[in-house]
Amino acid sequence: MLRIRLNELGNGNENGLLQADVWKWDGIGWNEYVTQQDEDFIRAEDDLFVTIPAESGLYRVDYSRSPFETLFVLPEVEEGSELRTTALHPAPFKLKEGTLWGYINDEGLTVIEPRYEYAEDFQENGLAIVQTKGGSGVIDSSGREKVKPVYSFIAPFSEGRAVVSDLKGYTFIDEKGKEVTSARYDYLNSLHEGRAVFSNQSTSGPSHYGYLDPQGKEVLPAIYVDAGDFMNGMALVKIAEGEYALIDPEGHRLHTYNYPFVGNPGDGLLSFQATENGKYGYLHTDGTIAIQPQFTAALPFSEGRAVINTAEDYGNAYGLIDKQGKAIIPAKYYEVLQLGEKRIALGTPLYPDQPYRGSRYVIADADTGRILNNHSLLGVNNYQEGLASVYDTKETYFIDKSGNRAAQPPVVPGSGTLSLNGRLIRADVDQRTAYYDRRGKQVWRQNGVIPLRPPYSVLEKKYKPNSDYLVYYPVVEGIANSEVSSEVNAKLRKLSLAEGAGSGGTSKDFSYTGDFAVSFFRKNLLVLELNGYRFPFGAAHGMPSRIYTHINLRNGRFFGLSDLFKPGSKYVAKLSEIVGKQIANDPQYSYVFPDTYKGITADQPFFVDQEALYLYFAPYEIAPYAAGFPTFRIPYAEIMGLISTEGEFWQSFH
Repeated sequence: MLRIRLNELGNGNENGLLQADVWKWDGIGWNEYVTQQDEDFIRAEDDLFVTIPAESGLYRVDYSRSPFETLFVLPEVEEGSELRTTALHPAPFKLKEGTLWGYINDEGLTVIEPRYEYAEDFQENGLAIVQTKGGSGVIDSSGREKVKPVYSFIAPFSEGRAVVSDLKGYTFIDEKGKEVTSARYDYLNSLHEGRAVFSNQSTSGPSHYGYLDPQGKEVLPAIYVDAGDFMNGMALVKIAEGEYALIDPEGHRLHTYNYPFVGNPGDGLLSFQATENGKYGYLHTDGTIAIQPQFTAALPFSEGRAVINTAEDYGNAYGLIDKQGKAIIPAKYYEVLQLGEKRIALGTPLYPDQPYRGSRYVIADADTGRILNNHSLLGVNNYQEGLASVYDTKETYFIDKSGNRAAQPPVVPGSGTLSLNGRLIRADVDQRTAYYDRRGKQVWRQNGVIPLRPPYSVLEKKYKPNSDYLVYYPVVEGIANSEVSSEVNAKLRKLSLAEGAGSGGTSKDFSYTGDFAVSFFRKNLLVLELNGYRFPFGAAHGMPSRIYTHINLRNGRFFGLSDLFKPGSKYVAKLSEIVGKQIANDPQYSYVFPDTYKGITADQPFFVDQEALYLYFAPYEIAPYAAGFPTFRIPYAEIMGLISTEGEFWQSFH
């Protein structure tokens, strides 16, 4: 192989990204793709090169710049410096490698290029939790890895510590990423006022709970049947059946309560039951009764008010009371939500005979109970800085404390949430993300075009005939023959269920969401993953669906599994045998139902990448619902004798 330097291509594009594809003339056209060692985007400041075979012929190099904005790189931060604040915002990018997350600045410029499976907001300590390589880690605002992605979970930092978990259990890390203690726990909560609840599974009975300090020391041993977080110097613990206590951080009992149930304190009151399975009332912290038991549910007090329920038999008749037990809102609503800043939302079912289909809300004053706005809202969020994000049948927007639409933009078509994010406003609407400045100007939006290589790209289209049906479906661009292009895209739209199925108005008995991603692209082969989720109203859960399409972009042909193999080959029997051995011998497939696997079918659902064939099954087919889509990887080397290496399918990506 010959390496050809292409550094001149980087001139004038110092902060950009380039991708190069090499093609060989076969006597008819530029139809022979030359595989490169690394097909990822490469930085212009690095050595740019392509490789070609050491044999005579005509070769062509196609190159394209990244679709991302010009990278804005923050200056290097010296190790150990205290960077406490940032102005970076997590942002998802749809790429040919799938959806990856990076970070943008207040101007919408990409600061940390997309390379994470998911990215969270930067916290006050200048650190952000990201997911990559199947694990969770932590980065700083320069994108430097502070904690390697070795944990299955990382909670937000609290009081200088973050709870992390791996296969061994839960522990703490500090802001430098160092584990505070090597001890592991079966349960560990975040620090609150210098104490964190922990527990370890008991071999002789139910688990008990204790408290750690910030250094991971067990300052209060695991002697409690249950335990809550500290607040205002107190925590509620359960000593034994029928015995609860408020303790201080040293474990001293402040008050003891002998009742079948006592709830966590709020505003100096605790919900309780005087008799087993009886009605709920409220206690003062000293144990005297503040409000006599009379409710079928009683939530903690907040801002001097509490949500209660008076309906029997697990019904919904919610209201709002003050600390004397006086009704502020009569107990007649399906939902009552405390939104903060002295505002509440009152919910009634959209369909009285089908309350599980959601509620419509109005806003009320939490002090007086006066309804402020009769405009029906389908979704409401807590107030922040005098604003609450809401949505109705058409739009997502802010309301002010009067309950009316606020002057603060933006107004975004669709259903979702707006959140204040530093100088920007983040919009997560109809499962897509955008950012706006405080004047309502959009500074960034999730891209709707996925570049492949010239002339190919995948365009995202949206189908939303009503609030219960939302589908994003792909449109492949660049197929030379317009008739073939139309046929390909019509089939993709149909497979995505982006026509007809969702236009039944309110008579439908289910909701549906659909989306897609580029699963694999190489040479002329485009593999698209089409996902869906159908949720019958009132069901315990919905049913996911997954389809992979394998498209030859040169002629628009959709490949099936049999197209990968030689005619007459016994690929079904061989693949069935391989999958059967994996189920029998690989512990990761221990969830498969015994005696349910009977082999694969000739048109078994599948997908391919550069190295292997993957066969998968639908939920419940051979395993529990929680197992998702059981998938089996078969390297090509294991089945090379069966593959038609001269066939169109194989040649489309080799």
